Amino acid sequence: MNDFQYLMSTKVLYGKDIIIKEAELFKKFGKKAFIVTGKSSSKKNGSLNDVVNALKKNNIEYCIFDNVEENPSLEMIDEAAQIGREENVDFIIGIGGGSPLDSSKGIGVLLKNKNANVEDLYNEPKLDSIPIIAVPTTAGTGSEVTPYAIFTNHKIKTKKNFMHRVFPKIAFLDAKYLMHTPYNVTVNTCVDALSHLVEGYLSSKANILSDAAAEKGMRLFGECIPYIKENNFTYEVRKKLLLISTLAGMVIAQSGTSLPHGMGYPLTYFHGIPHGKANGLLLKAYLEFCEDKKKVESILECIRMNNTDELGELLNEILGKENFVSEDEINEYTNSMINNKGKLKNHPYKVNREDIFKIYKESLM
Repeated sequence: MNDFQYLMSTKVLYGKDIIIKEAELFKKFGKKAFIVTGKSSSKKNGSLNDVVNALKKNNIEYCIFDNVEENPSLEMIDEAAQIGREENVDFIIGIGGGSPLDSSKGIGVLLKNKNANVEDLYNEPKLDSIPIIAVPTTAGTGSEVTPYAIFTNHKIKTKKNFMHRVFPKIAFLDAKYLMHTPYNVTVNTCVDALSHLVEGYLSSKANILSDAAAEKGMRLFGECIPYIKENNFTYEVRKKLLLISTLAGMVIAQSGTSLPHGMGYPLTYFHGIPHGKANGLLLKAYLEFCEDKKKVESILECIRMNNTDELGELLNEILGKENFVSEDEINEYTNSMINNKGKLKNHPYKVNREDIFKIYKESLM
């Protein structure tokens, strides 16, 4: 058994109406909160109202930045951080999917380090953040329990993980906020969670604890497949999907992601394919490429699949098959990925340019 280190520093609270029940926890973080969220979903699903009521109950002031965009850009992070400085906030509450939660981490670093600029999000040394509280309202990214944040960098025309490691202090998990999530968003995000589980399980950084979480997450995903196919998302199913997402976040917090995530970024940036769907389109070919056949078999057993063809059929059914990328574009994306050392090192075996090209071509052509 290999040596390993394990750090999971986020306090996770899971249950219905958990924010109101545990409202006093906000008091320990300061006198003024900065709520970071998207334009409308947190208003519609009730999460913003619950947070505001919890803050009012504890006489905590707050201001709201509700202009987080999908695939948040560095320019937007800079804009929000400027508002946070002007408002002199003490802590951040991120409400929403991965975009608001990731944005909160970048904003938090800039607020903690007054002389930092947005380019420093990609630079050493690693910087700390003001406290972050996470309220996920989608079940996919697991950002509520990871130290990572992904931002769109228009200068290099891709999405890129920031340099720093910022775990939220608390994650409030309440599946009631997911109840009205549209089918396509639900599917794209739960496939993102599956991709986290799979990539983390196969990563060179995987360990016995991350594997245990991955296997449990994949088994829960297998239980949900019939409901996903039937678009039958009951409250109990939503609870499972939220837990799957958080377990997947715990996995990649230790082991990171690998090839599908790195390869999926240009599909999102250049073709507008949602992040989770982009990963899912590559997943079958990736599993067929992986050398650790024992672990691949374990993945298939956990999700109740007999083989990778069956998994591919499922993903095509729920995501829709895409054939939208030319061979010239695949060559370009392959060249970019072969230089992505961070993702390549998470795969436990050597990866050649031809391997990446083959995964793209089998998935997209």
